[in-house]
Amino acid sequence: MSSFFQAFGRREVSSPSSDEGYEDEKVAVGGEKGEAVDVVQGLAKQSETVRGGLTFEEDTAGGMGRHLGVFSCTLLIIGRIIGTGIFSTPASILGSVGSVGASLMLWVLGFVLSFCGLFIWLEYGTMFPRSGGEKVYLEAVYKKPKYLVTVIFAANAIILGFTASGCLVFAQNILISAGHAADRWVVRGIALGVIFFVTLLHGLTPRLGIYLMNALSLFKIFILVFIVITGWVVLAGGTRVEHPHANFHDAFAGSSHHSSDYATATFKVLNAYAGWSNVNYVLNDVKNPVRTLKIAGPLGLGITSVLYLLANIAYFSAASKQEILKSGVTVASLFFKNVFGTQAQKALTVFVALSALGTLSLSHLQPLGSIKSLPRRVSHYLSAIAFGRRTGPLVIVIIAPPPKVAYPFILDVEGYPQQIINFFIVIGLFYLRWAKPGIKRPFKVWWPIAVFFLAAAVFLLVNPFLRPANKVGDTPPLPYYLYCLIGIAIMFIGVAYWAAWRVVLPRFFGYKLVPRKEKLEDGTVVTLFSRQKVE
Repeated sequence: MSSFFQAFGRREVSSPSSDEGYEDEKVAVGGEKGEAVDVVQGLAKQSETVRGGLTFEEDTAGGMGRHLGVFSCTLLIIGRIIGTGIFSTPASILGSVGSVGASLMLWVLGFVLSFCGLFIWLEYGTMFPRSGGEKVYLEAVYKKPKYLVTVIFAANAIILGFTASGCLVFAQNILISAGHAADRWVVRGIALGVIFFVTLLHGLTPRLGIYLMNALSLFKIFILVFIVITGWVVLAGGTRVEHPHANFHDAFAGSSHHSSDYATATFKVLNAYAGWSNVNYVLNDVKNPVRTLKIAGPLGLGITSVLYLLANIAYFSAASKQEILKSGVTVASLFFKNVFGTQAQKALTVFVALSALGTLSLSHLQPLGSIKSLPRRVSHYLSAIAFGRRTGPLVIVIIAPPPKVAYPFILDVEGYPQQIINFFIVIGLFYLRWAKPGIKRPFKVWWPIAVFFLAAAVFLLVNPFLRPANKVGDTPPLPYYLYCLIGIAIMFIGVAYWAAWRVVLPRFFGYKLVPRKEKLEDGTVVTLFSRQKVE
């Protein structure tokens, strides 16, 4: 494992520079066996690195304590990455790039980009080993205007934190299992019903929701491994599929030559890989977070990436290119039909639907790891949205797009704001290395990897605005650039809320926001804001 990290990063051994006004702060972090582990933080002022003036100990206090080890964190990453994407997006990706070979290469590219992002998040996570993920890292770099990045992050989590695409996947697969036609409003009705079911489940009986989430996570892993093993049997000629190698002859025939097609398809691939940074959201609960993060991250992502590539090979071995293109979001169901027959298809497709339900349940809870580290007013607002109010935007997202393009459109909308965040994350990494070289970095990513990840983010932000080869993109009749504008608008919603909360309303009503600390029942320390009249 050490040689693996030496290839892509290195341990930072230089001591913090006192010339820049920084001093070391040693904090005790629970190790694998409860022993104290010294983690050196290279910043002197707590207000520069921890939100709301909280000390490191206050920011990491409360909850269940550090109880997640390497094994648990690895499963957490695998369970989050394996979602609806691998069972639903291959047809859409194939339609964008035009060939089987280009589609498989794009899945490999998604694996490479995800690993590049993982190494960048490793450097951040080992510098700031506490819950919150991107929110913590953005706040460490972009401190002014105060709380602006916090609110923008909150707006993105509110509107896109619950995967509407998974609701559609569940609806269409469960209809196949029932032998019912996937009519327009039937699909939408089931999708909306799933949203309200999961929201009520986690809002009214959170413990039962966790049990259901854990059980359904096992379904996801089981069905993916089953598809991979069955794919080997298909390729060996042990099933009813007559020509399992047909798609791999002249695999790149029909490949698109337009960069915008590959950019749009890449959003869908990266959506399928989303979840490799899941442990960064809950580092307050991780034992020996630096060591655990460095092992669990590459291990979880590596295992999932291998399964993803093998699953795609299985799909292409069991169905023709035209069949896959027509399958839409039910490519896994098509696989079962071609290999086992119609009756087995109905039974096995239930597992795909259940895996989608498990992803929905997990995505409902994912933003909560960063909610704790928000200012209490924003945290309260985000928590309320997460367990009820954010169903409003989801209803619009599911009903508004034309039904045939709703799924790929939602994936594109979810992916674009994340690339904006990725862009500023990498810029922030370079800024911290330049402005604050004294910060202790237990892991330091190799800078060409960060540059490549940054270049990929720029490519994905710019190329979707270029006219695609077919002139309409993959979501007609919607404009091909619409999802980009919506993603940018989501960020501006956060800016507008921040301006109203921090600037407009205080000036109009003549008050200022005064922060104070409060300890909750579980020991969590939060920042609250009180309105103080300005004389």
